[in-house]
Amino acid sequence: RDAVADRDLVRGRRLVPMLACRPASTTSGSPTDLKEHAMPNVSNPLSKAIRGAALLAGGLMVLLTGTAQAQWPERPVRLLVTVGPGGAADTLSRNLSSGFSQIANGQPLVVENRVGAGGTIAAAAVAREKPDGYTLFLAEVGPNAVSHALAKLPYDPHTAFTPIIHVANLPAVILIRANLPHRTLAEFVAAAKQQPGKFNYASAGLGNWTHLYMAYFNSRAGIDQVNIAYKSGAEMLTALLRGDADTAIITVSTSLGQVRDGKVRALAGAATRPMRQLPDVPAASDSLPGFDVSVWHGIVGPAGMDAALVTRINAVFNQILQTPTVRTAITEGQAADIIGGSAQQFDGFIKGELKRWPEVVRAAGIKPE
Repeated sequence: RDAVADRDLVRGRRLVPMLACRPASTTSGSPTDLKEHAMPNVSNPLSKAIRGAALLAGGLMVLLTGTAQAQWPERPVRLLVTVGPGGAADTLSRNLSSGFSQIANGQPLVVENRVGAGGTIAAAAVAREKPDGYTLFLAEVGPNAVSHALAKLPYDPHTAFTPIIHVANLPAVILIRANLPHRTLAEFVAAAKQQPGKFNYASAGLGNWTHLYMAYFNSRAGIDQVNIAYKSGAEMLTALLRGDADTAIITVSTSLGQVRDGKVRALAGAATRPMRQLPDVPAASDSLPGFDVSVWHGIVGPAGMDAALVTRINAVFNQILQTPTVRTAITEGQAADIIGGSAQQFDGFIKGELKRWPEVVRAAGIKPE
């Protein structure tokens, strides 16, 4: 009978009775009932061997999975970025890449520029990848918190990604071309109100933060400017220098040299916090109370990443952010505030942005252009 039991166990015939076994405290069950649902005779050597092999296989799988996660990365890691070379996000990614291999088993962080559709092309590409930690995305407000309120996307930002780490916040500044006569934000707003649609602004595409923040500014100021889309902050700045665009919101790091040289004029900082690189430039909130935006970036992966793997990648990037050369490049070279922290903290931040910006879009009447 033991041999028959072992044969049936291997073939799966006794799986249902095993799962249906009643607890010993059942009042209605008789000794006969309990015998009917009893487990196979585990004292038989073959039964012990089968069970031992199953436990060994399960334990080995957990061990191998944990080892693979601890050894991440074992090959190059791709980081997709929403803008072209020279933009603030591209520069931030390359700063991270410069310190990556020293921390990450000698493997490189390969930056890939996927430009277009306000960053949603890059985001959608990452959302389709395997959640193995080898394709990551430099997240930002557009594709990760607001674009779905402006257009139908091939992914749901609420569920398509695994947050890993909040990297940094970059200050931005409202610029106008130098040959315009307006010296203050209030002067420019007054002129724009008198001539609706006369002025245009440069952006890096529909749904990109450069579009969103300027559209938000226009709404708060009660003015109408025409959007002209480019591929990066560097191209936007070039458009201002050539006179092809009148205004733009660009990161301080991208525009600082031209501002100091007088080639473009800084009217106001986009955040309420003073800009240490441009201490004489007032905050936009001085003219528009409550206006306060900054440019955030973080690392996310595809949905479904293992928690241990996320912890490992988070630890690697936290270490990179503490590397002196990387830290200096970000805080001084890009005038940014390093954030770091846990994946859970970044998850909570993104959830707040997902709630905030669609509400801003609706209240401000911002529409696709």
